[in-house]
Amino acid sequence: MPCPYRQRFDTSKEEITVSTDQTVIIGQNIKRIDALGKVTGESPYPGDINLDGQLWMKLRFSDRAHARVLAVDTSRAAALPGVVAIFTAKDVPQNEYGLGTKDQPVLVGPGSNSEVPDADVVRCYADCIAVVVAETEAIAAQAVKLIEVTYEDLPAVFDPVEAMQAGAPQLHANRPGNILCHYKIRKGDIAAGWSQADVVVEGEYHTGYQEHAYLQPEAGLGYIDEAGRVTVIVGGQWVHKDQEQISHALNLPEDDVRVIYPAIGGAFGGREDMSVQIVLALAAWKLRRPVKTIWSREESILYHHKRHPTVIRTRWGATKDGKIVAAEATVIGDAGAYNYTTAKVMGNANLCVTGPYEIPNIQVDTYGVHTNNPLTGAFRGFGGPQGAFAAEAQMNKLAEALGMDPVEIREKNVLREGSLLSVGTPLPPGVSIAQVVEQCALESGWTRGADGHWQRPQPSQPDNPALRRGIGFAAGFKNVGFSFGFPEQCWATIELHGDGRIEHVILRLAGAEVGQGTHTVMMQMAAAAVGVPLECVRLIGQDTAETKNSGSVSASRMTFMAGNAIRGAAEMALELWNNEERPAVATYQYRPPKTTPYDPETGRSEPNFAYGYVAQMVEVEVDIETGHIRLVRVVSANDVGRAVNPQLVQGQIEGAVVQAQGYAIMENLVCVDGRILNPYLSTYLIPTVLDVPDEVKSVILEYPDPIGPWGARGMAEMPYLPLAPAIVAAVKDATGLWMDSIPLTPDRVVATLREHGIGVF
Repeated sequence: MPCPYRQRFDTSKEEITVSTDQTVIIGQNIKRIDALGKVTGESPYPGDINLDGQLWMKLRFSDRAHARVLAVDTSRAAALPGVVAIFTAKDVPQNEYGLGTKDQPVLVGPGSNSEVPDADVVRCYADCIAVVVAETEAIAAQAVKLIEVTYEDLPAVFDPVEAMQAGAPQLHANRPGNILCHYKIRKGDIAAGWSQADVVVEGEYHTGYQEHAYLQPEAGLGYIDEAGRVTVIVGGQWVHKDQEQISHALNLPEDDVRVIYPAIGGAFGGREDMSVQIVLALAAWKLRRPVKTIWSREESILYHHKRHPTVIRTRWGATKDGKIVAAEATVIGDAGAYNYTTAKVMGNANLCVTGPYEIPNIQVDTYGVHTNNPLTGAFRGFGGPQGAFAAEAQMNKLAEALGMDPVEIREKNVLREGSLLSVGTPLPPGVSIAQVVEQCALESGWTRGADGHWQRPQPSQPDNPALRRGIGFAAGFKNVGFSFGFPEQCWATIELHGDGRIEHVILRLAGAEVGQGTHTVMMQMAAAAVGVPLECVRLIGQDTAETKNSGSVSASRMTFMAGNAIRGAAEMALELWNNEERPAVATYQYRPPKTTPYDPETGRSEPNFAYGYVAQMVEVEVDIETGHIRLVRVVSANDVGRAVNPQLVQGQIEGAVVQAQGYAIMENLVCVDGRILNPYLSTYLIPTVLDVPDEVKSVILEYPDPIGPWGARGMAEMPYLPLAPAIVAAVKDATGLWMDSIPLTPDRVVATLREHGIGVF
């Protein structure tokens, strides 16, 4: 069957304004190549694509948080007119999948061919039991309700701290104590560190779930293409990893599976793990007919993973002159029922919970713990926001305890060139957090006195006595690329076509465009690397049949990795061109410096090959009568190395700030006994245009990364990390109270204010 959609970008159809001087195409505000199609509705998303004769799919999810599936009776559903097929666990050739560890059945039930222990046990409400394929979507939805499942209920656990205790219900026989991962950091002599401390501050911090809430719910189309390949058109973040997981579950060679991404309506990490990919492929492979599915918003919120809730207990000590000498932390993250990316997320939280500071004596224990709660996995920042929330709150509390300015105490302790991380090794060259903190302070109104000390600005107070304003400051750092020894690479192919001169360039690179503008940036980099105008470049991407593996669009890595791969391929292709080879075609694999995993006892490692650095100031207005927090102003300073497209960088900063604002203030996913109670955007509130700050000042700093392409660092996650702790500090400035649990919803804020007699007139 011919492919109903091919990913091509013909820039001749776009109005592109670009300098003819190719040496400056890097750094220009090139209009996004997908802008016109998206604003006019011309660009097809997965739910927009159809094939003649297609069938419709709906999924039967679990009715229990933890139970053994004894039987699945599909007879009533199969008898419904219009039902074409129903698939259960016995129909999946290799019934297992998982991005990190293949520990989850595709379909849960008896008769499973799987290496997953107890593949007939549902461990959360998001487990899928059966797939219904019918002539229409309505018939499939009706049939799903007719499937009868017989369960044997099993004891469940919904608190990760309780799940670690002796006697708690066990979710996986091979993970004692429900502990998926435990990371340790042991640096220096912690006892000696406490003996040196003049001031010690302690805190217990709680962070909640966060729903990705991307505009396009999960949807896709499975079919057999003209080459006989099982093909899935879907939204995701890594076409080749989707291909690998589909081929494994169907027990097919990878070359017999094809994955194509059309336009994708947002991701933020929420599309890293499987949703509809494998079941669509299964149905198309079994039936040899096109099969389509579109999840409702309710299904999307209920059944894809969330940001990890965490409990962090920590204490830090400092000398009276503001030098931090010791830090301890215990981080417990709710892993939900399966690994997903928890092992990597908690590894990042483990690194970030002591912040971008050089501390000589550290002891950290970080756990990812299974519960029967909703699935948890990748989300923008990837464990960094949780760690930064605690670390930056501790820094602000130390500043208060010492009577120091929050900028000044950071300047005394930030990592610098040659500084040792908590894991005992120096950062890669290009450390700029000190400059970022300083510039953020200056842009926010801080001044240095004649004595060299920082002086903070004072917000003007409203006339209404119920409204109080305050300012807060926080900083952070974020890895670029895959961490802790995970193999990192990216392939690119450059084709140079023409006769006497290069007339057009084809770039083949699989990296996904999930709304961040990565395809525009890749084309800018290809034009610069080859030395041609942008309109000469055409991109072929997001299709496993057309490209080699580029890795995931995650970990703030794609500009960094793709840029280096493009430069390598362009250099090789130009050499062929200069040797009169026409067309000149070259493929290059970029591999950055290797990273290493945590030592299991000390945590020593070389965790990342590059970082980005950020600092933020926020001004808030707190209504002490209602508990409502208004974000008035944000200054976000970010070292991006080199802004390939400054306007897109600014968009990433503003988007991250607003998304983090939701995390800190508004987004309260209510989960009781493993069941999400507010799976609608009418009850799970995210920021709208009426909620965004009055001003987001994007301060784009460019300290080139030594190994980044044109000096660029990855930056999409950085502006997310410091916002929540900066807001908490600003609320403290406004009200005099520390609030250590987010989100700061009005009811929680009011309760805290009333406990302290604030807001009663």
